[in-house]
Parts: sequence; C-alpha cells; structure tokens
Amino acid sequence: MSTDRTGPQAGALTLTSRTEPDGSIVCRLSGELDLDSLSAAKVVFAQHLEARPARLLVDLEELTFCDSSGLNLLIKTRQAAQEAGVDLRLGTLSAQVERLLAITGAGEVFTVLPTGAGAPPTTLDETLD
Repeated sequence: MSTDRTGPQAGALTLTSRTEPDGSIVCRLSGELDLDSLSAAKVVFAQHLEARPARLLVDLEELTFCDSSGLNLLIKTRQAAQEAGVDLRLGTLSAQVERLLAITGAGEVFTVLPTGAGAPPTTLDETLD
C-alpha cells in the first residue's frame, strides 16, 4: 500500500529558525526527521553553518520521530559545525530523541542543554553563557 506524501502531513518536518541578539541561531525541528524529510533539514543546517554563527542551537523538543538517517544528519552537522568553528548544541530533546541518543550512544558526542533551554531567549542566553 502506498501513501500519498504530497501536501501537509501530520508528521511532516517543520523547521523554524531565529537569530538571537548575540548572533546565535536557534533552529527548532518539529514533526519527523527521516529519509523523506532529510533534504530540507540538510539545506537549512548548511545555510546556518555557512553564516558561521558563534552558536547553533538545534531544539528537538517537538521532534516526534527521528530515524537513523536523521541521526546521521545530526552527527554530520555536528562534524561540519566543528570544522566551521561553530558551537553546535542540542536544546530540549523530545522523549523519542533522548531515547535514540541514549540507545545509540550518540548523546555522548553532543552538548545537550538542560530541559527548557531551547525555549525563551532569556533562558537560552543564561544557559549559553
């Protein structure tokens, strides 16, 4: 059985970004990060790294699903950030992403901010200092 993947999907990936007063970029992912949505996330991450902010915070609080291709993208983005001199951190994690990082051991390669750190800018600013 095939699924029509055109038009809005309940689990579709949504990416929203904002630039903080200190120049840091906060990128929030909502929905599903998988093989179908990978290219959109890859483009957004590349654009952010090209801007070379001091910090890139990837907020995963609203990410409901992440498969191995999504995890691979996060790891490759971390490597690219290091090469570009950008401090990449993961903000609030959804329960699914937290479990994925724990099971795979990938959580050890990321700096993960405390719960709620990807929320209001005042919390972000205080946490990043």
